[in-house]
Amino acid sequence: MTAYIVRRLFATLPVMAVVAVFVFFLLRLAPGDPAAIIAGDDATAESIAAVRAKLGLDRPIVEQFVVWLWGLLKGDMGVSIFSDLPVRRLIAQRMEPTIALTLSTLFVAVGLAIPIGVVAAWKARKLVDRLVMAFAVLGFAMPVFVLAYVLIYFFAVQWQLLPVQGYRPIAEGLWPFVESLILPSVALGVTYMALIARITRASMLEVLQQDYIRTANAKGLATDRVLLLHALKNAAVPIVTVIGIGIALLISGVVITETVFNIPGLGRLTVDAVLKRDYPIVQGLILVFAAAKVLVNLLIDISYAFLDPRIRY
Repeated sequence: MTAYIVRRLFATLPVMAVVAVFVFFLLRLAPGDPAAIIAGDDATAESIAAVRAKLGLDRPIVEQFVVWLWGLLKGDMGVSIFSDLPVRRLIAQRMEPTIALTLSTLFVAVGLAIPIGVVAAWKARKLVDRLVMAFAVLGFAMPVFVLAYVLIYFFAVQWQLLPVQGYRPIAEGLWPFVESLILPSVALGVTYMALIARITRASMLEVLQQDYIRTANAKGLATDRVLLLHALKNAAVPIVTVIGIGIALLISGVVITETVFNIPGLGRLTVDAVLKRDYPIVQGLILVFAAAKVLVNLLIDISYAFLDPRIRY
């Protein structure tokens, strides 16, 4: 087991290296000049050139990459072009809302989707199953921002049950913190929930047709025991896989959700940095998102070894 974990850890290093190279050169080769934005609309060619020299953008691109990579290896993500603040500090300041939104979305989506999928498989081709499949199709097809505005209109504007926008840190109280996350978590989690429920149903249907499940039923075991201890355990690998894949949906959805609900997290920071072409912030954010994705995939791979010991070898 230890050897398996070590192999998976080493496999993540080339991935992060490729991401770093890709992000740096893609941003530099994209159209647009941050020096021109900083200098202003009425800036002369000389003032733009002075800004470029100050930011180091007049150096050869390979030299810029070496300087950036050396700083990254030392834990330095650079300095924001516009705010002149360390990128690491800016990301740390915006980390709490994004982590809170992501964890609450996972809690809502996974906590509801797996039971729904299990019940749908148990009641296959009945009314409950048809309703779950209808929800899965509709939930996966509906864009996050559309559902977000629908939720805001009814729950915040019409019924005034929840705040329209904003984020309240947990230091201001547990209920204000939870209240500010309910609508964004539901808006972001419905697509994720629909995906997990659908895969859970399909995986459970396959397992419920196996001989050992029929044997367990023939022995008179309780239905919940058969579903949870025998069927769900053996159907867990595909479910865990889609949970890991869904993290990518959360990463892209966080950007949209935080913008709609005015949450000051990494998603909002990403939008602002892209619009301003603030290279250091965009690079740092993409690396953080990529590292989070790689870490989740690593945890998923390790969980495979516990769910199915044959995968270790």
